[in-house]
Formats: sequence, structure tokens, C-alpha cells
Amino acid sequence: MTQATAPTRATAVDMSHRQILEALSGLLLGMFVAILSSTVVSNALPRIITDLHGTQSAYTWVVTSTLLATTATTPIWGKLADLTSKKILVQLALAVFVLGSVLAGQAQSTGELIACRVVQGVGAGGLTALAQVIMATMIAPRERGRYSGYLGAVMAVGTIGGPLIGGVIVDTDWLGWRWCFYVGVPFAVLALVVLQKTLHLPVVKRKVTIDWWGATLITAAVSLLLVWITLAGDRYDWISWTSAVMVAGAVLLGALAVRVEQRAAEPMIPPRLFRNRTITLAVVASVAVGVGMFGASVFLGQYFQISRGESPTMAGLMTLPMIGGLLVASTVVGRIITSTGRWKRWLVAGSTLLTAGFALMGSMRVDTPYWRLAIFMALIGLGLGMTMQNLVLAVQNTVGTHELGAASSVVAFFRSLGGAVGVSALGALLGHRVTGYLADGLGRLGVPAPASGGGGALPDVHALPAPIRAVVESAYGHGAGDIFLAAAPFGLLALLAVVLIREVPLRRANTDPVPTAVEQREATVDADAVVGTGRER
Repeated sequence: MTQATAPTRATAVDMSHRQILEALSGLLLGMFVAILSSTVVSNALPRIITDLHGTQSAYTWVVTSTLLATTATTPIWGKLADLTSKKILVQLALAVFVLGSVLAGQAQSTGELIACRVVQGVGAGGLTALAQVIMATMIAPRERGRYSGYLGAVMAVGTIGGPLIGGVIVDTDWLGWRWCFYVGVPFAVLALVVLQKTLHLPVVKRKVTIDWWGATLITAAVSLLLVWITLAGDRYDWISWTSAVMVAGAVLLGALAVRVEQRAAEPMIPPRLFRNRTITLAVVASVAVGVGMFGASVFLGQYFQISRGESPTMAGLMTLPMIGGLLVASTVVGRIITSTGRWKRWLVAGSTLLTAGFALMGSMRVDTPYWRLAIFMALIGLGLGMTMQNLVLAVQNTVGTHELGAASSVVAFFRSLGGAVGVSALGALLGHRVTGYLADGLGRLGVPAPASGGGGALPDVHALPAPIRAVVESAYGHGAGDIFLAAAPFGLLALLAVVLIREVPLRRANTDPVPTAVEQREATVDADAVVGTGRER
């Protein structure tokens, strides 16, 4: 009994509502910076890639590189949070993020930009993992839904403000797109100062053991898989020796990673967590949500600017219905969950709305009325708001306080992994579909299609002759609809996963969960086996 309660006394924090809000202020500001860094670039990317003479693949990798770095480092940050000072870690993550932002603003090519975005992703991985861990340390599960609503609101504000700020920056001649990377630096510095003054948590001091081999193998496996998805069908055929070697290599690296994780003293992704049914199903749902959240939504700005000829600022305004749905769902549902302690119904409802929103957006074309798209985007936003934070909440409610960092980061890891795979796969699909649509459209005009098709440099539709511009706009509009349709099955997968999750009412205290009847029987059997062995001796 003593062993079970020791970690709880070491990590649980008794704080009033006001003290929690003060401590969360710097943390939420840091999360705002991380969200802003991603969204401020979304509507600026078409202009950035055009200015740097990049391709559709470069467009995809500017986003994927950040997600990949976030994915790879999230478990490391989460594990460190279980071993050392969370305050120092979150401040370090902010510092890394600021460094990456400044370097990205100086990039002179898409290759340099992608490398700098990797540094940003490392910092963002820390902020993503540590925000959930620190909240779980301070707040009991029953009350966590309320504060998760605040986190969701901050994410929504960052998501709303980012595209608008990025659009205005790009459309302002005396600023330019490089300021999209500089704009978050003052907020990050302010967050560092606020965190220093307001965040005071107990430090669990024990020997730090980082599973570097596991982290390296996991990153290598995911990276190789993403490179194959991105380049297949363009640089080489989907069915070819190159594809076979890359897929086999990714599978081999993944198998080695599993082997290393099973033997590591402090694994990045503890295999024992997956014995928990809730964690396993939440991970499946998180992968699916990540594919939809990042994979499909990241191309909305490209659709509005290329297919509909809108400015970056206007493209940001046109995505407001989705962000509004996210804001409303995350704040309102969070408070309802706190008052009732029930969360599964909202996961089911959110996954249903997410699936419906993606399927309906699959009908999107260049001439689809905006009011119809607004309704579809609102459904996606509502679905994301009901699922993102509450999947983490469900997992945190099933583990002990000494494993909050590892469990929270596992969910964030697989959500980011789903996003990285989604961006790469759907970006490759978009390039392939656009190539076909361009060839068909230009063929009807008697104009030969470019050899690079949709994988070449992004077009400036305003500089094209009217007939060709119509073909390009139609091709990108139809291609965008196709990737949303391809994302719909992932929403359905998330729905199936959350339906199978067994709901456990949220605990009112920040203590270790009470074992279920099955777990108690298994523990009794194990204890009897140990006693029997001792008697035989």
C-alpha cells in the first residue's frame, strides 16, 4: 500500500481555484504561442512556397517536419516530466521554440525553412506534452474538464488569430511573410516571465534515464515511412523496388523499436500502458483525430487561396466557422463534463460530427457555395472540440499520478503521428489528384500539361490567363474535396474506438485510480502464486 501511495504524495498539489488560474496563466500563454506558430503559417504557406520556389512536396514537408519533430520528442518531454522539474522543462521548451522561430524567419530556401521548422517542432512537442502533464498534476480529474475547456479556448483563440494575423502580415508589404515566424517571439518571452513567477510545483527527484535508442528508432521508422508516402508516385512508383525497400526498412525499424521498448528501464512509450483498454482505444482514436485535424485541415488555406483566388487574410476569415465550432465545443463541453463527471457521450458525439463533417466536405468543389462549406467546417470544429482534450482526460483518469507524464504524452504522440502521416499521405494524394485533373482540363483546351503536374511549384492563379486559371482553380478545388473524403474513414475509425471505451466516472481527487474487479482478481491470483512459490521453497 505504501508503494502505491508514495508517488501520489510526491506529485499531487493542493491548490485553490485562484492559485490554479495563476499557475495556468503562463502555461496557457505558452500553449497559445505553440498554436500560433502553426496556424499563423497556414494561410501564408502558399505565398511562402511561391516566393521560395518550392513545390507541393515542399508545402507538405514544411508542415510535416514540425509535426514529425513534435511527434518524436513528445514522449521524451513526457518522460522527463515524470523524472525532473516540470517548470524548468516547459521554460526550456519555450526557449527552443523561440530559437526555431527566429531561425525560420531567416530561411532562404524551402530546405532551410523545413530544418528550422524541425527546431520549432521540438519546442512545440515540449509545450504540448507538458501542458497536459502540469494540468494533471495540479487538478483532480473531475475538475480537469473545466480547465481543459480553458485550454481548448486558448487553442481556439490561437487557431482563430493565427490565420488572420498571418494573412494580414503577408498582405502588408512592409512586413512580409518572415514576420509570421517573429510574431510569436514576444508572447514566448512573456510566457517565460509569467511561468517563473506563477508556476510552483513539487519536484520529484530520482535518477533520470532516457531511452535514447527507443526514441531514435521510433523517429527513424516514422521518418522513413513519411518520406516514402511523400515521394511515392512522383519520384518513383508506388509498386517498385524503392518502395519495397523503404517500407521494409520502416517495418524493421518499428519492430526494433518495439523490442527496445520492451527491454528499456524507462521506455519512451511504456508497453505496459497498452494493457489498459482505455489507453489502447484512446490511442487509436487519437491517431484518427490527428489525421483529420492536421492532415485535411492544413490544406484549407491552400484551397481558398488557389481554388477560390482569395487573399491570405480572407482565407483566414473563411475558416472561422470551424474554429468557432472548436471554441464552443471545448469550453461548453468541458464545463458539462466537470459538473457531471461523464465524458464518453461527448467523445461519441464528437467523433460522429467529425466523420459527418469530413464526408460532407468531400463534396467541396471550386464553385461550392460558401454557406454550405461553413456548415461543414462548423461540424468538423465541433467534433474536434469534443474529442481532442477529452481523449487525454479519459486516459489520465485511468493511470496513477506517477505515470501521468508517460500516459499523456503517449496520446499526444499518436495524435501528432496521425497528423504527420495524414499531412504526408493526403498531401501526396492532393498532388496526384491535381496532376490528373490538370491533365484532363488542359487537354480539353489543347494545352499540354506540365511534366511536374500538381507536384511542381504552386501556381499564382492571378498571373494565369483566364481559361488556364479556371482549369487550375477547378483542379485544386476538386483535389481538396478528395482529401477530405479520404479523411472521413479515419473519423469513422475514431468513432468505433470511442464506442468501445469503457466509461469510468472522473475521480474527484488527484489520487491513483481504484483497481477494477478484474484487476483485483488478477492481483490476487499473482499474490497467491507468489505465496505458493514461497511455500514450495
